[in-house]
Amino acid sequence: MNKFSIKVASLILLLTPVFSESIPAQKFVFAMTQNQQSQQIKGILDANSTLEKIAEGFRFVEGPVWHPEGFLLFSDIPDNTIYQWKPNEPVKVFRQPSGNANGNTLDLQNRLITAEHSNRRVSRTEKNGEIVTLIREYQDKKLNSPNDLVVKSDGSIYFTDPPYGIKSDQEELGFYGVYRLAPDGELILLIDDFVRPNGIAFSPDETQLYVNDSQEGHIRVFDVKPDGTLTNGRIFATQKDPNKKGVPDGMKVDSLGNVYSTGPGGVWVFSPTGEKLGVIETPETAANLAWGDADYKTLYITASSGLYRIRLNVEGIKPGN
Repeated sequence: MNKFSIKVASLILLLTPVFSESIPAQKFVFAMTQNQQSQQIKGILDANSTLEKIAEGFRFVEGPVWHPEGFLLFSDIPDNTIYQWKPNEPVKVFRQPSGNANGNTLDLQNRLITAEHSNRRVSRTEKNGEIVTLIREYQDKKLNSPNDLVVKSDGSIYFTDPPYGIKSDQEELGFYGVYRLAPDGELILLIDDFVRPNGIAFSPDETQLYVNDSQEGHIRVFDVKPDGTLTNGRIFATQKDPNKKGVPDGMKVDSLGNVYSTGPGGVWVFSPTGEKLGVIETPETAANLAWGDADYKTLYITASSGLYRIRLNVEGIKPGN
């Protein structure tokens, strides 16, 4: 495999206000009807749980990640911007241009790791605001359009690479893969038979890796071998509902091993064995999600033009840990 040198850009972070004031939180009652919600999800969500819209006016938001300093970062892909949201403050521009950033996460040093569509790369934002290219090619061919990513406790970055951010005549690889970028810079192709790989997340003990396929409408799970490669791929769950908008997209896992994946109608919640527990319904098409707040019990959801949150009774897994 090729080793890739690090390239540094001079782009510096921006922290300029976007809106003059934060919008008043709009609450949506989450109705947990008996035929739709299991007893398990009723332990995750209180009967009086409410979904709140906390920011709006975006074009298409994605890639939320909570920073331990007390703010949320998220991407607006067509707006070519990464925004920062902090409680009781106006939304600010964190980085612009962003390379039409999609997924975001944090590494072990809490530096921002980003999947960039138009730059066709995975990047890292340094503490001083410089943008470092971590990877943009596989075997001397450009990546398609890195979409979403997760960092393992050994520092390796796992990411998906569908073609959503490029035109068909720009493709060089001929497949849509899942990769592992090792701490030493080696890029390893793990899986190449996805139709449209998208969201990606580890189980709490990192022995399993979940990857959803937006076009196939399902989540696959793989066993993680000691060397970080994958084996024993199989279907974990299916997310299809012809009466609701949305496809499997962003995905996260809580501390109990429950899997949360955006899909038709909102955020689908599955038990560690793949049993559907219920759906957190959203008024807009949900794209991605992230745990946040000091206790990591608030679920932040990016959905089309709005940013939402809902309090849960279970703690999520912190990025980079």
